[in-house]
Amino acid sequence: MQKRTLGRTGIEIAPLVLGGNVFGWTADEKTSFDILDAYAAEGFTAIDTANSYSRWISGHVGGESETVIGNWMKARGNRAKLHVFTKVGSDMGQGKKDLSPRHIAEAAEASLRRLQTDHIDLYFAHWPDDTVPQEETLEAFSKLVTAGKVRAIGCSNYDEKLLSEALKVSAANNWPRYEVVQNEYNLYSRAKFEGPVQQIVLREGLGSIPYYGLASGFLTGKYRSEADAGKSALGKGVMKYLDDKGKRILAAMDEVSARTGAAHSEIALAWLAAQPGVTAPIASATSVSQVESLARGARVALGTDEVRALTKAGY
Repeated sequence: MQKRTLGRTGIEIAPLVLGGNVFGWTADEKTSFDILDAYAAEGFTAIDTANSYSRWISGHVGGESETVIGNWMKARGNRAKLHVFTKVGSDMGQGKKDLSPRHIAEAAEASLRRLQTDHIDLYFAHWPDDTVPQEETLEAFSKLVTAGKVRAIGCSNYDEKLLSEALKVSAANNWPRYEVVQNEYNLYSRAKFEGPVQQIVLREGLGSIPYYGLASGFLTGKYRSEADAGKSALGKGVMKYLDDKGKRILAAMDEVSARTGAAHSEIALAWLAAQPGVTAPIASATSVSQVESLARGARVALGTDEVRALTKAGY
């Protein structure tokens, strides 16, 4: 696999980022270790998580995913071979999204402890916080970079206006800029990346690692009717995609699968990786077999006509 550079971070990765949202949630520590072992064995290095994973579960406080990843890296002694991405800004008990300087500084230290590392390769602002000026947030990130605790920064869920403003603030103050964008983007849902945000990414030479690359599992092709909703814990949420557009996308994927032999999930990731401005899609796995499928998706090369047909189906 040819590696790709993430913006101006100096970080080079293969076209796949493993999502860590399931670690300590739907994948216990042993299963998570198996998934991470399989991912590393395939030659991939980038792992994405957040301090808030998995605070949404009763009895969880956040940090469960980071803790599992930290335990795994310590057990394997492989931190130097990996690129670890995490995020700050989600509600961790404050009752609001929080990108205040104090919270960023404290959250970074907590993430470093849980990950059992001395630096974070890529640190994201998880969600915009309209109560804090971007100058304060970016200065706080700059201090972490200067201290060597963070290698580069990125933003998640930022629209054109916020991203443009952030880049201007960084340039005016000679602070590190957001080098990587992490927004929702897949064959079905395109509005949060395609268009203005994508244009900024291309113009400014930013990296992009979109999430929900499989549309919560819809693009695996296993959800075809209301009766399929019970196939997993995510099934009910997937049903929102099963409209006319969703059915057109599945039909186009069926045709590509028949020609290439690739599974639907592999096709969905390959389509993302072929889009202008996309460095690598993020995808999660709850089993070793799913990791193997994701790895195949990162190696699939779709033809121009196939990419065009898939793209057209989602409009």
